[in-house]
Amino acid sequence: MSGYGTPHLITASDLRDLGDDPKLRVVDATVHLRFGDGAPQIESGQASYLAGHIPGAVFVDQLTALTDSDGDAPFAVASSEQFAAAVGAAGVGDDSRVVVYDSENGIWATRLWWQFGLEGFDNVAVLDGGLQAWVDAGFSVDRGESTYPPAEFTAKRREERVETTDEVVTDVDDSTVLLINALDRDTFAAGHIPGSVNVPFGELVDERGKLKEVPALRAIFDAVGALDDSVRPVTYCGGGIAATAAAFALAAVGRDDAAVYDGSMNAWTSDPTRPLTTS
Repeated sequence: MSGYGTPHLITASDLRDLGDDPKLRVVDATVHLRFGDGAPQIESGQASYLAGHIPGAVFVDQLTALTDSDGDAPFAVASSEQFAAAVGAAGVGDDSRVVVYDSENGIWATRLWWQFGLEGFDNVAVLDGGLQAWVDAGFSVDRGESTYPPAEFTAKRREERVETTDEVVTDVDDSTVLLINALDRDTFAAGHIPGSVNVPFGELVDERGKLKEVPALRAIFDAVGALDDSVRPVTYCGGGIAATAAAFALAAVGRDDAAVYDGSMNAWTSDPTRPLTTS
């Protein structure tokens, strides 16, 4: 799969050119997160999927199928068994070639990309620019539901790709760990885990929502020390979603060793005794 020199990214044209590859599985990962007065409103993307999706794409509901409802924070990653059952039911097997996308700002697609990698599956790419890029390219969309035959998916959890709150407590005082906050600069300044640097996920993409080219990404990460081989990047955000966009961009520049703090600020701030830094 082509892109900016990384196997993790694919363009709309390249996806279309894959045609009827029998191993191809296109997955719509959309979740809608709306901000207004009060708490953010979270909605499944199923309705928007049914209203228009890439031909052949299936929908996987990350809010229910891929989240542990008993986790220590909203969006807690599902168990390996739950993940394998959900994606297998959607038609993704061990020999599949997966492309994920969303119709929002890309972070839900990278969240699913990260979950696949967490479970030991690497043959997955993110559609650059999401559904909008597909539409902008003049390609058609389907309505209603598409399906693939159920498949057998074998999950093999890579524990080093996910960070727990207890581990982050230790990371704060570990000079070999670089905590990267992927939220916007104002939110970061209002309060973040001590020792963190700020790489807003919105600054990793261009005005069309496409990932910036590798030289630009390298400059962004180099400026905060994330390309230093002596440190291990751990990304986080508010709820573990935007953090995966930072991990995805790090992979694009060759740092595929980043872990994601799954609980992120939701979990960190659940205990008022944990420190925060403002700046």
